[in-house]
Amino acid sequence: MEPDEVDTWKRGLLNFRAQKDEFMRQSHDSPFSHGGQQDFQGLKYFEPDPAFRFETKLLRYTSESSLMMTTTKGTRQLFNKEGRFDLVIDGQPVRVQAYQSAEGEDPSLFIPFRDASSGDESYGSGRYLDMKVQHDDVYLVDFNYAYDPYCAYNDGYVCPLPPTENWLKVPIRAGEKKYHE
Repeated sequence: MEPDEVDTWKRGLLNFRAQKDEFMRQSHDSPFSHGGQQDFQGLKYFEPDPAFRFETKLLRYTSESSLMMTTTKGTRQLFNKEGRFDLVIDGQPVRVQAYQSAEGEDPSLFIPFRDASSGDESYGSGRYLDMKVQHDDVYLVDFNYAYDPYCAYNDGYVCPLPPTENWLKVPIRAGEKKYHE
């Protein structure tokens, strides 16, 4: 990206984060209880880093395959395996699987992942990325938008855990950091 493109991208990301913080602080749909919202000081984030932003093609699977993901409550949720993204992060090849819910109406691609920062700098159970389906299968995989599931803030939520095939050996120091110390 050119320097002016980086500035525009960074402003958009920081605006997105400010809107998310406002949602967490004000919305009735926030995962924070009313008392928690009053004390809410904002989520914690890694510094924006364009090195964790990839324009890449989804390598679709030709045969249908599904996967049961265990949740934080020990239940299971069914997902369809749509394809994978092959990326290079810090000089290392990284394969990231993309899924769609087989149980819901949401057509978005869902990427749950753990990485080498999980449990230390980021939420231990993993983080998520969501992307709208692109009919040309060219996607912007931007880990700066990686977010913690609601169960990171409130035990009342049920969240799918990233399957081992999405446990990345590299640290992804982008997106949300863990909220609780």
